[in-house]
Amino acid sequence: MAGLGSNRRKDLDEDDIRIRPGKHGSRPRTRTRPKHEDAREGRVLTVDRGRYTCLLEDEDAPDRSITAMKARELGRKGVVVGDRVAIVGDLSGGEGSLARIVRVEERRSTLRRTADDDDPYERIIVANADQLAIVTALADPEPRPRLIDRCLVAAYDAGLEPLLVLTKADLASPDPLLEMYGALGVEHVVTKSESAWDLDPIRARLAGKVTVFVGHSGVGKTTLVNELVPEHRRATGHVNEVTGRGRHTTTSALSLRLPPFAGATDAPGADRGWVVDTPGVRSFGLNHVDLGRVINAFPDLAAGTEGCPRACSHDEPDCGLDAWVEAGHADPARLYSLRRLLRTRERDEGD
Repeated sequence: MAGLGSNRRKDLDEDDIRIRPGKHGSRPRTRTRPKHEDAREGRVLTVDRGRYTCLLEDEDAPDRSITAMKARELGRKGVVVGDRVAIVGDLSGGEGSLARIVRVEERRSTLRRTADDDDPYERIIVANADQLAIVTALADPEPRPRLIDRCLVAAYDAGLEPLLVLTKADLASPDPLLEMYGALGVEHVVTKSESAWDLDPIRARLAGKVTVFVGHSGVGKTTLVNELVPEHRRATGHVNEVTGRGRHTTTSALSLRLPPFAGATDAPGADRGWVVDTPGVRSFGLNHVDLGRVINAFPDLAAGTEGCPRACSHDEPDCGLDAWVEAGHADPARLYSLRRLLRTRERDEGD
């Protein structure tokens, strides 16, 4: 503009100003996102530092494992083990190939936990599971019933079917623990140490389902998964003789397809079942759980809540469940078990 007289500058308006285009051009922004109609369906098997190992599940690429990253258009939407996703890009599965996850399908179940009961941040352990296998050693280390209770609450809250898997039955009797949980009607499987695994009973419980294995370190959880899916063996640890606790060896959740076994249906399209091995836990926070939903896992008691006062915790003097049980509509042991679970957040998790 140098050299222009003062009168000329007064005659200028916005149309006379030249605006330099940005380095990215002047393309207008849009909220329209591509539909990715050619995307392939897949299942997330494990997550490692922003990279997702996925299994393609279509006729053109059966059981092909690929590495993918989350597309920018997903924003902050999380992707977790067990998610069913839509994938585009390089689906060859070759070394150095990288695809993109562009869509996460609606989850039918979500298993969550928090670090402790005061932690406001929940962690999703796995999506789309059917069953929660709570693995507990009967000895070496000793059982931790309060941790079992917490896992049961998390299973009921997520709508998963709980399964007690009791290991090392050659070292101690399972009867005391089974008696404690008998009123809950929780399915169970009893196994011996790894030198004498009897896998047929547990395989029958896993067939056709997605089962998450949880348990504190040293109970034989990963060792059992290694026996169930021997072609994907993971490192295992040992129990400290002083503390009675195990050492963490599994550092990330991993979903594995069960191999064929005697009595299983292996017809084309048949689902033999999946197991999800998870890192050992020493606590299972329930800050995210609405304990009012736990009653839904007790249909024989849920009908009796109609006589409860508003916002009843089901563990207070005026609770209508007391009269319901006294009238003979449900077993008193069931009410005791329910209230024991409801008190899990009020007690220390120690043995």
